[in-house]
Amino acid sequence: MTQLTLHEYALSGNCYKIRLTAALLGIPLERRQYDILKGETRTADFLTTINANGRIPVLQVGDRFLPESNAASFYLADGSPLVPADPFGRADMLRWMFWEQYNHEPNVATVRFWLAFVGEERLTPQQRQQLPAKRAAGEAALRLMDEHLERREWFVGGALSLADLALYAYTHVAEDGGGFRLADYPAVRAWLARVAAQPGYLPIDA
Repeated sequence: MTQLTLHEYALSGNCYKIRLTAALLGIPLERRQYDILKGETRTADFLTTINANGRIPVLQVGDRFLPESNAASFYLADGSPLVPADPFGRADMLRWMFWEQYNHEPNVATVRFWLAFVGEERLTPQQRQQLPAKRAAGEAALRLMDEHLERREWFVGGALSLADLALYAYTHVAEDGGGFRLADYPAVRAWLARVAAQPGYLPIDA
């Protein structure tokens, strides 16, 4: 089997979604940690060897490198039950994964990072100015998820898919730092519990 190494920051939701995908599928991963708060993904060696974009996660497959969390998750899950077999189901799964990166992660994850890791008192004036809009957009994303899940157990079709894992990663820690109140979204809370009950589930801090 080709060696798989995850270059990551453990508490990142984007890194976690890859670990969670691998855990649910029983795929072993080597893990290599970087401290993003210390700029360890901006060194000349990282930029030259791992990812010229200076970001993690990166899934190393043998001697090849695959950045972007949802692409790496798809690589692991392709051909498994986490990817719907029918074309529309696969496309709908990808729709939610794209939505997660464009509408959910830039708001829910950013608010979490600013409040829980940077600290509100240490935010730049520009970040402070952006915070209310980020909160509002995050609330809108959670509200849309809640409305969608009121009518179904999973985001796509009738089974757990990569769409659920991509959205679970940052949603289940959305309260970190006082960012959001998940109690306001009962359908989301019930869905979070269903994901966490999956065989092989791995918590973010494992």
